[in-house]
Amino acid sequence: MIAANCRVGIVGAGTSGVYLASLLQQQGFQVALFEKAPYPRTEGCGILLVQAGMAALQQGNPQICQAIIQAGAPVSRFEFRNLRGDLINAEPVSYAADELPGMLVHRKAILHALLDALSPECLHGNADLQSVTQTDSSVIAHFKDGRQWEGDLLVGADGILSQVRPAVVSDVQLCYLGDLVWRGIVEDQTFCPAGNFIVYVRGRGIYANFFDIGGGLTHWGFFVEQQQQEDEDSILRPQDPSIPAAELAKLPEDARAIIEATPPAQIVSRYSYDIDPLPRLQQGRIVLIGDAAHAKSPTRARGMTSGFEDALALSRHLTAGADVSTALAAFEAERLPIVHEYQRTSREMSRKIGRRHKQAA
Repeated sequence: MIAANCRVGIVGAGTSGVYLASLLQQQGFQVALFEKAPYPRTEGCGILLVQAGMAALQQGNPQICQAIIQAGAPVSRFEFRNLRGDLINAEPVSYAADELPGMLVHRKAILHALLDALSPECLHGNADLQSVTQTDSSVIAHFKDGRQWEGDLLVGADGILSQVRPAVVSDVQLCYLGDLVWRGIVEDQTFCPAGNFIVYVRGRGIYANFFDIGGGLTHWGFFVEQQQQEDEDSILRPQDPSIPAAELAKLPEDARAIIEATPPAQIVSRYSYDIDPLPRLQQGRIVLIGDAAHAKSPTRARGMTSGFEDALALSRHLTAGADVSTALAAFEAERLPIVHEYQRTSREMSRKIGRRHKQAA
C-alpha cells in the first residue's frame, strides 16, 4: 500500500476531481485540489446520470449517492416525439427494490453533494495552471500567480481543454461533432411530468430534449447542426449565442414555450466536441481522468459517469498499490479499453443520428 503521507495534487474541481479528492482524503492521502475559478463552479444544467455512474458513487461513498437520489428525480419514462409533437415511442423504466435508479438531476446538486464530502482545507481557488514539470521523485505544478505545488502524483481532471494533458500526450486536437447546443433550466409544473425524459427527433437525429430534474424544474437541450466560423475552431462558446428563430419555430408550441420562458442570461450555448482516444492515460507521475482523458459525444450519457468510474478506480489502485508507478500502470490497464469503447460507440452513435464529424467531412 502507498504510504498515507503520499501527496496528491488534482487540477480541476469539477465532478471528477472533487469526487477523487474526497475518496483519497478518506484513505488518508494528503490532497490538494486546485481550481482555476475562485470556487468550484456549481452552475450548469440538468444531467442524466445513468446507473453505472450511480454505482460508482455508491461504491465510493453511499452518502453522496443518497444525497443525489434525494435531490433529483429517478428516470421513469423515455418518450420520443416528432416535430409535430406526435408520440413515436415510449419506454417506461422500472427498478427492482434493491436497484439503484438512473437519475435526472441538476449538476449543481451533484457538485454540492460531492463538496459536502470534502474537507474544505484541501481546496485552492484562483489556481490557473501554467506548466508541469517532474523528476524521478516528484512532480511540480506551476501556477500563473507564482504559486507552485510539489508532490508525488498530479491528476489532470481539468476537462476537455486540459492544461495537464500535454504533459501526458502532446498535440491533442478537439474534434467538432457538427452541432451547436443550447441548454437551460426553467420552472415547469405541467409540460414535463416527474421522471420523464422527452426527446424530439428530426430525421435520424435529436432536435431537442426535455427532462424533469425534480423540484418543479425542467432541463431542456436544443441541438442545431451548424458549421463553425473559421476563427471558432476549438472554441467552446459561439460568437453569436442566440438561438436561430427559424429553427426554434420547428418545435411544437408547448415545447417551444419552455425554451422561450428561460431568461437569456441562464441559457448556456456550446459547440459539441470530442477527442480521439489517447494512447495512454499516464506519464511518469501524471495521470488524466474524466474529460481531460476521454472527452466524448454525450449521445451515450457516459461523460460524468466515466469520470466517476475513473475516480473510483484510481483511488482503489492508489490505496492497494505498492507505489505510484505500479498504481498508475494498473489504473491505465483497467480504464483505457473501457474509455476507448465509450469514445468509439459515442462517436458512432453521433454519426448515426445525423451529426457531422469534422474528420468525416
